[in-house]
Amino acid sequence: MRIIDLHEDFAYSDQIGIDVINGDIQSSIKLLKEFDATIFASIFPHASKGFSLELLLDQIKFYYDLERKGYVRIVRNIDDFNKPGIKFLLSLEGLDSLRSYEDLYVLKELHINNIGLTWNYDNKFASSCFSKKDYGLTGEGEEVVKLANELGILIDLAHAGKRTLIDVVSTSKKPVIVSHTNVKKLKDHNRNLDDEEIELIVKTRGVIGITAIPYTLKEPTIQGIVESIRYIGESYGWEYVALGTDFLGIKETPKGFENILSIKELAKAIEGHEEEVLWKNAYRVIMEVIRS
Repeated sequence: MRIIDLHEDFAYSDQIGIDVINGDIQSSIKLLKEFDATIFASIFPHASKGFSLELLLDQIKFYYDLERKGYVRIVRNIDDFNKPGIKFLLSLEGLDSLRSYEDLYVLKELHINNIGLTWNYDNKFASSCFSKKDYGLTGEGEEVVKLANELGILIDLAHAGKRTLIDVVSTSKKPVIVSHTNVKKLKDHNRNLDDEEIELIVKTRGVIGITAIPYTLKEPTIQGIVESIRYIGESYGWEYVALGTDFLGIKETPKGFENILSIKELAKAIEGHEEEVLWKNAYRVIMEVIRS
């Protein structure tokens, strides 16, 4: 079975002592061997006092060491998606560690092909979904979007404020993604998208990754995940919905969706649309944005 998961926190979990190689946990190299898997491997350089450049570099090195040891293949260009083995697409969650938009040149050279503008904090590029004053994109943030388009880097609006999302979709010339989120109409939470935001992502021909964060679901079960998927698929089109579990980044999982192997049960529950949701939709956006 082929899958693309738009968000997993391998490096962060390794740093806090979790066995992400052989562990029988939410996700691991051992479990991913069951699939033809492409994982958006998160770089989350967060420390107690904010975001750290040192942590960012440590997590990048962790992923390259996994590749050196033969566990994964780092996605460098679009051809890598069709090669055998577990593929990791490096994904920076929050730009707080960057000094300016020009740092994207360095990120691209390191093969970081997906960038989330914010985490749960506002920064000099954009406001987050927990902002006290949702000011949207700054001037520097607009330059990030434009340069990301030029370099072939995906723009990820998970954790972004509504004003930020509106500004990005009006600036970007390429499809954008929301890697791990849910539906505000089903569960009112800051991390979830309302109907206007969903429609704006759809207009870019982007994709929305439904997540396994229990408190963002209408009910914290696999059925809650299915309901979110079906809401977007049936209301806005099945070509715009994908999966972004947030495995290894959440403390608890929905009942019936305890680890990455549960995707097999999810596929049965959305039979007829499983290939679209589990990989084809994300693949389409990746092929359009990332240059070889």
